Amino acid sequence: MSRRISAKSKSLQPRRFLSPQFISRPFSTVQDVVPGSSTGPPQAPTPQRTSVFQDALQATIPRTNWTKEEISEIYNTPLMELSYAAATLHRRFHSPAAIQLCTLINIKTGGCSEDCSYCAQSSRHNTGLKATKMVNVETVLAAARTAKENGSSRFCMGAAWRDMRGRKTNLRNITEMVKGVRALGMEACVTLGMIDAAQAKELKEAGLTAYNHNVDTSREHYPSVITTRSYDERLATIENVREAGINVCTGGILGLGEKPKDHVGLIHTVATLPKHPESFPVNALVPIKGTPLGESKAISFDAIVRTIATARLVLPATIIRLAAGRNTMTEEKQMMCFFSGANAVFTGEKMLTTACNGWEEDKAMFDRWGLRPMESHETLQGQEELKESIPLVTEQKEQALASAP
Repeated sequence: MSRRISAKSKSLQPRRFLSPQFISRPFSTVQDVVPGSSTGPPQAPTPQRTSVFQDALQATIPRTNWTKEEISEIYNTPLMELSYAAATLHRRFHSPAAIQLCTLINIKTGGCSEDCSYCAQSSRHNTGLKATKMVNVETVLAAARTAKENGSSRFCMGAAWRDMRGRKTNLRNITEMVKGVRALGMEACVTLGMIDAAQAKELKEAGLTAYNHNVDTSREHYPSVITTRSYDERLATIENVREAGINVCTGGILGLGEKPKDHVGLIHTVATLPKHPESFPVNALVPIKGTPLGESKAISFDAIVRTIATARLVLPATIIRLAAGRNTMTEEKQMMCFFSGANAVFTGEKMLTTACNGWEEDKAMFDRWGLRPMESHETLQGQEELKESIPLVTEQKEQALASAP
């Protein structure tokens, strides 16, 4: 005798499984056809990442033979993938928690003869900034001591002029500043416009750690920003600095009316130098009224992150310095920059003529996110000094052993 199944008992019966050629997408009601099944449209092969990206990700030493096409491919990688790759490579060359703290002081303000479209210190722009004479040595060293007390390990000094011609007295004072900063145990960096080989040598003898001379943007876009100094003149100064044995600090400014290809061109310029720069500053334009770029709109944040991440993959051993414009970023945006490969900041009272995040503000932020100031031995300069000291220590030990009874 057959039993009737009630409607209620039917609802308790197990549901039929879908045909095996269908599966459910996790967290979705959409159903996909399994590749290789006899039904459904044919599946396109999964695209494979080209070797350029993978080679960059697997790098163990820097390379200087990059092409623009290679850098462009990396730059145009989907941003989340690009940032993750940059973070991965960053950990091979640097501690992800270590951020170098740098402080910048203007030792000579305004009156510069250059026509840089972004700069408040140009005598050609009506920005209301008054030109001043160079500050004295003790004032600079007092500022350096304050910076060191607040955790900065690098002290940078900038002067607003085109070059060092006819400035012998100024150069003597600057060498005394450099010596004083180095005596404090800090790295010393200066930015003094164009210098020749003899001036670079004099600064090296004073103990200068690094020389900053930004190329600003790509070679192609550069004439739209500056006309009083050529791109090749900038590269000549960088060569003089390198030949003197001083570390090179050179980078650019984002937001000068450039296109993404110019970010690629900027990175290509520094990546194909005979040796990668020790430091690559990434500045976001801070528009200043009275300059030709004073009404410019802020560059999109994703372009900043994309540039930092690309630079990290192309310049793996370089310190990438988050510079001007950081004070306009939220804390979360700064963390995204650090995650993507930036590992240095300017901190203190101000940056030349623009605002800067303060030491206490940065300390509190670092504490919240598990970051710490970079130790001197973790910088390229510190590593070079350590290498130089090893033969000396070995020689001293051998002499001590030889003289022992």
